[in-house]
This record gives sequence, C-alpha cells and structure tokens, in this order.
Amino acid sequence: MKSFMFVARLVVFWFFVLLFAALLLGNSPMFRYRDTAPMFVLVIFIALLMVVTSAVTHLRRVRLIAGHLDDSTMGNRQRRQIEIPFEAGEAFDLLDAAIRELPRTEDVESARDSLQVRAKVQRPKPYGAQNPFGRLDPSRWFGHLRNQIFATVTPGDGIGSVTLICEPEAGAWSDWFRVDDGTNLENAEGITRAITRRIAEKRRNEQMRARQTENEKERTVARLNLLHAQVEPHFLYNTLASAQYLTRTDPQQADHMLGHLIHYLRHSLPQRDDALSTLGDELERTRAYLEIMRLRMGPRLSLQIDVPDTLRAIAIPPMMLQTLVENAIKHGLEPKPGGGSVWILARRDDDAIAITVADDGRGFNEAGGGTGIGLKNVRERLRLIYGADASLSVVSNAPEGVAATITVPLRTDTPDAAS
Repeated sequence: MKSFMFVARLVVFWFFVLLFAALLLGNSPMFRYRDTAPMFVLVIFIALLMVVTSAVTHLRRVRLIAGHLDDSTMGNRQRRQIEIPFEAGEAFDLLDAAIRELPRTEDVESARDSLQVRAKVQRPKPYGAQNPFGRLDPSRWFGHLRNQIFATVTPGDGIGSVTLICEPEAGAWSDWFRVDDGTNLENAEGITRAITRRIAEKRRNEQMRARQTENEKERTVARLNLLHAQVEPHFLYNTLASAQYLTRTDPQQADHMLGHLIHYLRHSLPQRDDALSTLGDELERTRAYLEIMRLRMGPRLSLQIDVPDTLRAIAIPPMMLQTLVENAIKHGLEPKPGGGSVWILARRDDDAIAITVADDGRGFNEAGGGTGIGLKNVRERLRLIYGADASLSVVSNAPEGVAATITVPLRTDTPDAAS
C-alpha cells in the first residue's frame, strides 16, 4: 500500500505539471489553430508511463538494498542516529574516515572543532549511462544531480552520538517529482556499515592487545618463578651433609644447624610465587642462612647488620638479599683463608630504598667481577618487576672485597610482582 501511494503521488504531481504545460502550449500562437489534443495526450501518457517506470525501478532497488519497503527506506532523504562507544574526538575521526572512503565522494569539508563533516557524492547511474529509457525519464529532465552528506557528532559520557543525513543536492520540493534510485539509502547504509566495521576492528585490536598483555604477564610470572627457583642447590645439599656429619661428631651442633635450616626453609616459602616479600622477612631468611654458614665456617665468618626498624616493612622481591649474601660468601669469603665479614645495610633515599651487601673478601680479581648467574638473575628479576625504576650496582669495597647495592622503589605493601 505504501509503495502504491509513493508511485501515485509522483504520477499525480507529474500529471498536473504536464497538463499545465499542455494548456500553456495549446494556447500559444504555434498550436492555437491546430488540433493538438491527441498529441498532448500521447506525450502525457508516455511521460507518465516513464514516471511509473522510474518510481517502480526506485522501489525495486530500495527493496534490494534494504530488504523491505517503508517510509524510511523509500524516501530520497535518509537520516541515521549512530551511537559510537568512543570519546567524541575518536568518534569524529572514525566518522570522517568512513565518509571519505565512500565511493565517488568529493568536496569533503571536515571541521574537527565543531565535530561536523560535509561532503558531496556523485550520484551513480545504476543501470548504465547507455540506458535509452533513462534519457526519457522525466525525473532526469532537471539534470543529473549529486547527493550530499551532512554528519555531526554530539559528545556524551564516554560516547559520540552521530547524526547522519544523506540527501539529494536539491530542495525538498524536488522529492515530489523525482527519485534518487536508492542512492542516498545506499550511502547511509554504506557509512553505517563502515562505522560498524571500524568499531568491531578496534574492539578486536583491543582484545588482541589485552590477550597479548595477559600472555606477557603470564610469561613474566613464569620467568620470575623460574628465576626464583634458581637458588644455589648446593647450599641445601651441603647443609644436610654437614648436619649428617655433626650427628656423629657433635649432636648439639647438628641440632642447631637443623634448627636454623628449618627456620630458613620456613621463610623460603612465599604465599604466592609472584608475591613480593618484606625487608624484615628477607633479613630473617638471610640471618638463618648465615647462622648455618657460621656453623660450617666457624670464626672465619662474621656478620654485621645495620637496617633501621622503620624500613623492615618495605616490600622487596624475595631471595634477592640472600643471593647477594650467598655471592659474597661463595666468591669472596670462602676462598679467603682467613674468612672475613659480611655487612648488610639499608638506607632510604627519597622515594627509593638502597640495600647493600658488602664483604671484605677476595674482590673482583678472584670473584669474577659480578657476572655470575646469581647477579644476572637479580638484574633480570628487577627489570621484570620494576622496569627501569630499579637497579643493581656492584663495585669494589675498600680496602678489599665487593659491595653490591639493590635500589628499588619505596613500597610498604606487597603487591603482585608481575602487576
């Protein structure tokens, strides 16, 4: 019914226009004394037939594009309201790109400050330029007009609301006499599809980046766990072997050694594999380790700790302090005939904390310059956890030995190491 009324409206208006033209011509001197009625009737009939043909062609093409016919699809002028789930500026860029990529777009005027886009679009000839009936179509008598696009973005709360208008480059009065063969509907649908595709593509990219970030986080946690697990295994084996020997020669010393080992192992089990520890817990673990080493080395090993109580709650990665102490004993003090001392110091420096482990052992000449697997693991773990905000420096200690200093951002909580 609506399609019939659409065609009837065009026919009625063209009938009156042609009838008025026939009356004017019939009263002109050229035709005043001639019987022109049959000729005018024939011309009006042929013209109305072409109007009906053009209207039906328009409706058929609209049905092909939209899949249905109603007031919103049959009209020459199309309006769309599109909600883009991005900020207004980003929504405008997306809209502008979608309009510019529309076929036959020209004369694009884009104003980012006012969030408006205007463009002209050449109207295609759907059935070819050589169509002989197209030349007789009365709707083509006013020329082959262009279409135009006007779009605005209205900012919202995290969204951009797009108002899109696609219409002929002519006044609204022309809609009573001519059809656009569904070209403005095609433009409106094309821009809407382009925006939808770009939104979906952006969402896919965001999801891909999120998955990559999650995968990177999982890989980082796995690498941290691997590095955390790379603790000197000979310490445990040697301690158990020493305890086994002492059970036969000095049971009391063996009992002390096993007690310190239990204390050490208790502090070596963090709640989560990727969790930070505290400086206080790491000192307890390291002290238990050093007590075991003192039972093995005797008076050749002495320990001095200078850590303020206010810094014991500071969050640091687990096992790093012990790694530095192990390095100092293994490479500096154990090879030295007379042994030596280990110093553990902590100081606050603005928004960072510096933890130093120093020894008076054999120094760089014999220790290898701090390039062992333990120090490499410390540097790698610092990079994974803190990025460029943390560092490890290894320098000579005067008059002899090595001093290694870890500097990390100041934290009093224990967040996930990989977050």
